[in-house]
Amino acid sequence: MTSICDFAATTLARAIGSGELSSRDAVEAHLARIADRDPQLAAFVTVDAEGARRAAQTCDAAPAPVGPLHGVPVGIKDLTDTAGLATTYGSLLFRDHLPAEDDLVVARLRRAGAVILGKTNTPEFGFGAVCTNKLCGPTRNPYDPSLTSGGSSGGSAVAVATGMVPLAHGTDFGGSVRTPASFCDVASIRPTPGRIPSPRRPLGWDMLATHGFLARAVDDLELALSVCAGGDVHDPLSTGVVNDDRPLAGRPRIAVTPDFGFAPVARDVRARFAAACEALARVGDIVPSSPDCGGAIETFRTLRAAHIANSYGELLRTRRDELTPTVIWNIEAGAKLSAEDYLNAERRRTTIYRSFRELFRRADFLVAPAASVFPWPNEVSDVTAIDGTALETPIDYLAVTFIVSLVGFPVLTLPVRREANEPPFGIQIIAPPGCESRLFAFGRMIENELGFSHRRPKLP
Repeated sequence: MTSICDFAATTLARAIGSGELSSRDAVEAHLARIADRDPQLAAFVTVDAEGARRAAQTCDAAPAPVGPLHGVPVGIKDLTDTAGLATTYGSLLFRDHLPAEDDLVVARLRRAGAVILGKTNTPEFGFGAVCTNKLCGPTRNPYDPSLTSGGSSGGSAVAVATGMVPLAHGTDFGGSVRTPASFCDVASIRPTPGRIPSPRRPLGWDMLATHGFLARAVDDLELALSVCAGGDVHDPLSTGVVNDDRPLAGRPRIAVTPDFGFAPVARDVRARFAAACEALARVGDIVPSSPDCGGAIETFRTLRAAHIANSYGELLRTRRDELTPTVIWNIEAGAKLSAEDYLNAERRRTTIYRSFRELFRRADFLVAPAASVFPWPNEVSDVTAIDGTALETPIDYLAVTFIVSLVGFPVLTLPVRREANEPPFGIQIIAPPGCESRLFAFGRMIENELGFSHRRPKLP
């Protein structure tokens, strides 16, 4: 029998809005699912059952739907502020932190009628390959609980995959919605930087990190983005985003690359990606091609390290003993960089961005793997080698995703069709900035025609 917890967010919103189902029934069903499955999986740091019930009661008492997500339960990644609800950033330093205000993305979700069920798990400050911290975790993969769910939006990915919520918020710096989506067989969107404003971001022109969403279907991602998008005068990136919603003309041209010409990618991932490309050839014209990404690893390492050292350097100086080793390594990596190092990285980044732009003169989409490896055991904190070849740093396994962060193009992640004995695996579908509508339309097509869609995990 189909449970309320198996409904998509769009289906739930329609049913609650029409009165066929109450928000309270939806909330209670999802709270029961959390109570049943989260003790094994650790997707949530905090569950706000009473707050969710109050919000559901308000929705049910309203004379008309409050907004497009009226009464729909959602999860918020615990890196993002929620007014009066504990926001720990995955750190012991903030275990008692109660923000006075919602982050703008949370405020917009609430205004659209969403009911916040709780905060999903993340590594400390979002830095970590395994979704664990000194407060909670590891967040276990629902397809094999001995394996990682991925960092750093692993809590949101698992909550969505197991029906604890139909929709969850995430953030993405170097792949933090895309890697967990690939590992947990769900879909995700990392939009154009600025599409969802971050008016409190200290570095207003920083485009490496964005908000995003995870869901089991493309329509749910599009719905979530629609209620959270829109400019804010305090976010300079958001005022320059142009929405290009022109439909595709004819059969799509699909550029494909297993590695962007530089990223370390495991042999078994390459094999799965090749099979996915064969399927994509049924719906579009395949153009094996990649932008010129020379120097991308060094560029991302430099920019990421500089941003982290700037944001968290004071914590390292004053509270080092309370930080996880991963966070310490990340902060120290940027401590010795010079202004010249930073500007040279920006120069290389500009060249790579222009190469991406040139690629899209001959292709409508660029498709690549959404992860360079398959999930590994939770006890292994970092990916240090791929196919026996050592990586120089713990973040190099993210090269296949962080290249997209580097240039700021929107990317939709979808799970590929798989056999029952195969681990989950996803692809990134990349489009030019502002082309989210085109991404969603293409995603729906391959979801329907190729079966690139979520398959429910078989949990006891």
